[in-house]
Amino acid sequence: MPPSVRQCLFRNARLPDGSKGDLAVCDGRFVGTHDLTDAIDVYDLEGLLVLPGFVDGHIHLDKSFVGDRWRPHRPATRLDQRLQIEKQMLADALPTRDRADALLTQVHGLGTVAVRSHVDVDATVGLSNLHDIMEAKARWCDRVDIEIVAFPQAGILRSPGTADLLDAAVGEGATVVGGLDPTAFDGDAHAHLDIVFGIAERHGVKIDIHLHESGLRGTEQIRRIAARTSAAGMGRKVTISHAYALGEVDDGDLARTAEQLARAEVAIMTNAPGDREFPPVARLRSAGVRVFAGSDNIRDAWWPYGDGDMLGRAMMISYRSGFGEDADLDLALQMATTASAIALGLEGYGLDPGDEATFVILDAPNAAAAVAAPPPQRRLVQRGQLEPISPSRLSSLSPNLQTRKGNPS
Repeated sequence: MPPSVRQCLFRNARLPDGSKGDLAVCDGRFVGTHDLTDAIDVYDLEGLLVLPGFVDGHIHLDKSFVGDRWRPHRPATRLDQRLQIEKQMLADALPTRDRADALLTQVHGLGTVAVRSHVDVDATVGLSNLHDIMEAKARWCDRVDIEIVAFPQAGILRSPGTADLLDAAVGEGATVVGGLDPTAFDGDAHAHLDIVFGIAERHGVKIDIHLHESGLRGTEQIRRIAARTSAAGMGRKVTISHAYALGEVDDGDLARTAEQLARAEVAIMTNAPGDREFPPVARLRSAGVRVFAGSDNIRDAWWPYGDGDMLGRAMMISYRSGFGEDADLDLALQMATTASAIALGLEGYGLDPGDEATFVILDAPNAAAAVAAPPPQRRLVQRGQLEPISPSRLSSLSPNLQTRKGNPS
């Protein structure tokens, strides 16, 4: 083995199921302990828990006021009012790049290593937000993987020129095309979906549609999107975000819709919002539907809450779902880790040999306990390298991570 290849061994790790084990790393990836030679760095975790790095499947890097001054929430009763308030509040905010960097610093410090960011594209902002977030993507490429969604926050049909801007955004680097309430906001579901699916098919990119439409109209829209997905052969490439209607309809309608979602391989994203019904996670999973999690709005014009902690989000999903058994708590954690990683198309993600050696270290007896009461103190390892502790983060875990030269035996 070339001497330049770094090897290390994390001894006495507590694995997600609560068992103990050693994690061997060679050149930034997990390997079997038998694959290590004598020249290694050894870290004794002393029974600390390891979890895969967190993945935020739905965030808005261009909207958050993290890094800016506190801005009191301004209420609105209609979506068009909310959009107008947002424009007013963003007009005197710090530049998008500064706020995006502040939010990425915060979520990375909490253990998030990948995000899907929806970025506003409309006739007012054009592609400026896209360019800012693409620059952030380049700056953060070695710490946070950023997947960009071209998001028509002001609608497509209601905002002339947006269809062309979405097409241009994908041409310039967005790898997901977004949509927004095809009937309730844009007024013509078929025309709206024709544009979204048309762009995705032309460019070979994914789709992620914000869907707030409620009740039976909402589930009808979900089935319409699933049918379009099947017809286009786009299974595993389409996500419906929020999908509140799935938590509002009776069992029969839910079962019919879930069956069609599973057959079309359309995923559902939820953040378990505090003011709405949300998709019944366990029932959808049992029906074969992939469900993953995201933060959504974090301290912005839409919502004053949030810190981007995906372990905390898993706890919120569990709490609102009434989860109590370890298996259910593990399911919520999967939504913030492996399920979101699949949605983003991350390769080599996990704790198995061959996967990238990126993981979070924290003090808990197992994964379920970490979800039930998320420990605030954490250390992140990326590609086998311990991330330095930020001065703003507590560092009580650091004494447990003493390195020494040693032998893997």
